[in-house]
Amino acid sequence: MKQIYVVGTADTKGEELAYLAACIEAVGGGVVRVDVGIGEPATAVDVKADAVAACHPDGAGAVLASGDRGRAVEAMGIAFARFLVERQDIAGVIGIGGGGGTSIITAGMRQLPLGLPKIMVSTLASGDVAPFVDVSDIVMMPSVTDMAGLNRLSRVILHNAAQAITAMAHRPAEVTASKPALGLTMFGVTTPAVSAMVERLRADYDCLVFHATGTGGRAMEKLADSELISGVLDITTTEVCDLLFGGVLPATSDRFGAIARKGLPYVGSVGALDMVNFWAPETVPERYAGRLFYRHNPNVTLMRTTLAECAQIGRWIGDKLNLCHGPLRFLIPEKGVSALDIEGGPFFDPQADAALFAALEATVKPTASRRIIRLPLHINDPDFAEAAVAAYRDIANP
Repeated sequence: MKQIYVVGTADTKGEELAYLAACIEAVGGGVVRVDVGIGEPATAVDVKADAVAACHPDGAGAVLASGDRGRAVEAMGIAFARFLVERQDIAGVIGIGGGGGTSIITAGMRQLPLGLPKIMVSTLASGDVAPFVDVSDIVMMPSVTDMAGLNRLSRVILHNAAQAITAMAHRPAEVTASKPALGLTMFGVTTPAVSAMVERLRADYDCLVFHATGTGGRAMEKLADSELISGVLDITTTEVCDLLFGGVLPATSDRFGAIARKGLPYVGSVGALDMVNFWAPETVPERYAGRLFYRHNPNVTLMRTTLAECAQIGRWIGDKLNLCHGPLRFLIPEKGVSALDIEGGPFFDPQADAALFAALEATVKPTASRRIIRLPLHINDPDFAEAAVAAYRDIANP
């Protein structure tokens, strides 16, 4: 029988951990109490901290004998992540913690499959939770008061959290989709292209569109690594620009990594590689003074990539594509890569585009399964969408 894992640092949050577990048991949930603390537990647990710590690749000593709290917290996070992914009986995970506990527990939660219930009751949940959640589906619940013993408010918060995780675990969503799932990447300036592709594909595929804002690309590749999508139309690869040139919506260095690892059918393109994203104008680094900018809105400033930058982008993507050995087509729209990069548009620069395309073609090593295709079209032309869909159907159904 699957159980709800109730996780906390039992040395400092023992009273809260026991109360939360009791609330879950009171509504019929089976629990496993897991200690991820460094000191002696102040309540009974089912899995002791040393058992979790033993999952660290360098053994329990790397966690419990560190002598440095920061290093111990980081090491316990690594150990807890390895502990969780080895368990086969998890119906859901709920954690409680302050700064250290939140870091440890969410490190484990992020490794679990999307859709598996995860709630983190945290003193940090009302601030910037991006480092803890990343591209997972962790629900962050503010504890409101600090966790220094139960009080009239913390009892209510923990009771509500117990009700939520129990309902999630006991009443999972029915999986009814019978069509294979596809991941697509889109930005505002490539919306016409991707929307047209979705319309052409939705009869046969469940289309999951990801906003190419750094987290969007990572979320799509997490699904690919989790084998929850069967193919990708990666039309908007703009996150690479921000990675290479200091923008605010960057990919990680592992962009395209899931495609290489899983060998999924992949159709990619150069959507929005004409721009680097910054927030309001005053946030643009001083080194970019004098560059060509477009004010997308008061809080978003776009910078046109130069000829040299476009060549660098093309080489970087090309090197990544060479690691992909599944069926792959990469489409080049010769008349522009975004709604701004069109004749008469503020970012229209055929020379910069030509440098991007040339660098891609010079870097990518064509094979029977890996091809670059030039099209005399703009990325948002209806015929480009038609060509991308045809390319995907060709490689997905050879």
